[in-house]
Amino acid sequence: MLKTFIGPRLRRLRLEQGQTQAQMGRSLGVSTSYVNLLEKNERSVSVPVMLKLFEVYGVDWREIAEDDDTSVLADLRAALQDTLFDGNRPDLPQLRAAQIHSPDLVSAMLKLHRAYLAATDQLMTMAAGGDETGPLVMTSPEAAVHNFFRRNNNHFDSLERAAEAFWGGRHVAPDDVYAEVKAALRDRLGLRVRLVRVEDMPDTLRQYDEPSREVLLSEALDHPNRVFQLVHVAGLIENRALFDEILAASNISDAHGLARCRVELANYFAAAVLMPYGPYLAEALASKYDFDHLATRFGVSFEQACHRATTLQRSGAQGVPFFFLRIDKAGNVTKRFNATDFHLAEYGGACPRLDVHTSFRMPGRIVPQFVEMPDTSQFFVFARTVDRPSVTRHAQDVRLAVAMGCAVEHVDRIGYAEDFAASPAHATPIGINCRICPRLNCDQRAHNAMVLSEPLDERRRGTTRYAS
Repeated sequence: MLKTFIGPRLRRLRLEQGQTQAQMGRSLGVSTSYVNLLEKNERSVSVPVMLKLFEVYGVDWREIAEDDDTSVLADLRAALQDTLFDGNRPDLPQLRAAQIHSPDLVSAMLKLHRAYLAATDQLMTMAAGGDETGPLVMTSPEAAVHNFFRRNNNHFDSLERAAEAFWGGRHVAPDDVYAEVKAALRDRLGLRVRLVRVEDMPDTLRQYDEPSREVLLSEALDHPNRVFQLVHVAGLIENRALFDEILAASNISDAHGLARCRVELANYFAAAVLMPYGPYLAEALASKYDFDHLATRFGVSFEQACHRATTLQRSGAQGVPFFFLRIDKAGNVTKRFNATDFHLAEYGGACPRLDVHTSFRMPGRIVPQFVEMPDTSQFFVFARTVDRPSVTRHAQDVRLAVAMGCAVEHVDRIGYAEDFAASPAHATPIGINCRICPRLNCDQRAHNAMVLSEPLDERRRGTTRYAS
């Protein structure tokens, strides 16, 4: 049985109650010295004390023992790969000790590093002639949403329960979902669904016309995406109060970020309705995460099937923890979700050594790869292109690429790795992106790392013009 340490949380609870260690000890029926040992994480908490905390303070033991250490440690390790910390980078035992004994300091350090990255990115934009009227340090709405989902391990149990209640306990076959959702919108919300020609609704795939009580769908959408958009609208309307509750806990303050997050919550809900947690997890495990098979079985797109797999993190019924990355042909990261230790690129493009870029040369085919990050952590990654709606002959090849990845210890559960000749011993060295990657002699480097680069020796030419 794993030991549970609650030191910083217990100390915070005591201070909020305005109690001394002796007073808390009397309330819990334990000695002052035991409370002191608990707060210093020199003693793990017992189940009776957990129950007593609930009885005396009304604190759910699951909240006080909540373990978000894995994602925090991953973020901390990723931040410390920045070349800013070259020469004095703490080792893993030091990081774990800091996380246990000074969690608020670790949180402040991560917040400061994110602000530093945002400021650097803003300065680069300004230097390139970008908008100089915005704030110097800001977090993009997409980054704020990603961070919020990451803090929740990319899983929202309340949305899962709402999705399970959507059909009222009935099983609806994938082939019947479109008609059933249209009927639900009509009967429960008084909405009519109308398919609209591309020329009558240019540059728009879906529109909820509230005054006319209509949901307009573009004929450019294929069947899986028509279904998805209808469930998305139903979720936005029926679960408004639930979304408000989740958003209130997000710490996102700007209107754009809140609107972006609401859209992603509706996307989450729609995926959970179309790919119910239990059946989807069972089929994913049985098929070894064959996403073409899963897309066919549940009547969804390949991208939707991949995205859903990142959310299967229910306590006691967890799937493989995946990260999801989507890029365009220029290498820009257009969507990212993460339930792993892998640190995804936020600014600029992903690492060119990541074979998600190669998939554009082999449309529709799975491209597998073992990769190793600068901190020596290794992952199995597979990528494939996905097509976006093309509405005219002038909009051909509207193609993106998605990559899914997991830590190598899960590779035996992934069918795409079975016929792959490489192994973790032959992993491709990659980084987050060139701007902060410490691999100075990488032959794919696009530009210098922003800080603490080695001085250039004009007498020598390295593998790139940034190395000497």
